[in-house]
Order: sequence, then structure tokens, then C-alpha cells
Amino acid sequence: MKANDEEAFRDFVNARWHSLLRTAYLLVGDYGYAEDLVQVALVRTHRRWLKIERIDAPDAYLRKVLVNLASSHWRRRLRFRESLVAEPPDGTEDDAAAVSDQRDEVWAALRSLPPRMRAVLVLRYFEDLSEVETAAILGCSTGTVKSQASRGLDRLRGVLLGAQVDAGSVKGEMSA
Repeated sequence: MKANDEEAFRDFVNARWHSLLRTAYLLVGDYGYAEDLVQVALVRTHRRWLKIERIDAPDAYLRKVLVNLASSHWRRRLRFRESLVAEPPDGTEDDAAAVSDQRDEVWAALRSLPPRMRAVLVLRYFEDLSEVETAAILGCSTGTVKSQASRGLDRLRGVLLGAQVDAGSVKGEMSA
């Protein structure tokens, strides 16, 4: 690869690193594995950089590689299901802790979704891609993206509202 092509790839990586890491984390739920995932995706992208750069689609190509790598991760994890356990609250929540708890609840709800549905929600709402772009990355129809997004949002809403109702009933019982 020529020096100016290497420079273009380096600039691309520097500009997109944080966004790619966020997307990978949202797909797999583990920062360490997300970093590894981005590294592997960048290696694969680097190998095809000249071709990808010519067709002006490095972001789309890289997202597709990330989703495919994450899908492989999900398939492997299905064999070894981990069980998450909530830690008891310490009772001294301040605003930062409340925000962190809320983020954790949303993340747990997102992780409870099937991998394909989670990928649709991450690409549509966190990466802000259109339905057509999301469908192209996932290799499905726009109708599938629409239905998966709708069902995924409904399930997230149900899980999150259910958690709020449960927390409210527990607090109500404690004050009685």
C-alpha cells in the first residue's frame, strides 16, 4: 500500500475510533471484547482499503464487519450462557449514581434482546443509520428492519417499565 493510502487509512481510523468502539460495545456488551472486535475489523478493512476507498463506503463496510464479528461472538456465547446478578444498592445514591443505574438498566434490557434485534436497534438508533442502510448491513429487507426495530423497542419499553413498576412497588412497601 502506498504512503498516501496508509495516511488516508490512519486518518479514517483516528476520526472513527470512538464511534466504532461505542458501536462494538453496544453490540457485545464488554469493553475489552469491543476493543478486540474493532481491532479485528480494522485489520480486515485495512486489507481491502484500496477497494473500499474506491467505492467510497468504508463506514458501511466496517459496520458490516463489526456486525458479522459480533454475530459470531453471539453464536459462541449461546453455548456458554452467562448469568448476570444484580448487586444490592448501597442506599447512598446521588445523581451520578442514578444516571449510572439507569444506563445499566437500559444496557441490561438491551442485552436481553436477541442478537439480530439488538443489532437493528444499535444501528438504527445509536449509529443513526436509515432503515435502508441498516438492512444493507444486516443483509435483510427494510421491512425486517422496521419490524425488528418496532418489536425491539416494545420489548425494551416493557422491560424498563416493568423495572420501574417493580422498583416503585418495593419502595412503596418499604415506606408502609
